[in-house]
Amino acid sequence: MTIIVKDKNTLLFKDFQFRCCVGKNNFSKKKIEGDKKTPIGIFDLGHLYYRADRFKKPLTKLKTFKINKNMGWCNDTEHKKYNRLIKINKKIGCEKLFRKDFKYDFILPIKYNYNKVIPKRGSAIFIHCKSKENKFTEGCIGIEKEQLMQIIRSLTPLTRFIIS
Repeated sequence: MTIIVKDKNTLLFKDFQFRCCVGKNNFSKKKIEGDKKTPIGIFDLGHLYYRADRFKKPLTKLKTFKINKNMGWCNDTEHKKYNRLIKINKKIGCEKLFRKDFKYDFILPIKYNYNKVIPKRGSAIFIHCKSKENKFTEGCIGIEKEQLMQIIRSLTPLTRFIIS
């Protein structure tokens, strides 16, 4: 099973086409931290994280985790846990996962710069929720929550993600 980001506005899954958004500065084969670009490539998906205080556990074949207030994704390019899930610590730069807005109600990390992490190569690349008004992300893939929920139901640990 494959999810394909065809262009900056189109995500394809099975026989469906969804509107999406990508990084403000489009795509890149040579992503760097903070460039607001979405990386190009073929990636595996990580586990599903969700806000249990807002939603029931989603029906999915993916391993799921509840997002809590002390969860973050390390974006500190000098830290040994760069591009990893961490417990929030004032000394470590990170993307907080427990947000007031809805964007991280459901997130799927894309395993970009994941197995052999290269500092400054980019971190916290997720598939996450977006509103109809969102035109771009910081480098992630944004999709409307209802559509993301529809996709999540069909995903398996073997699902591949292609950004072209």
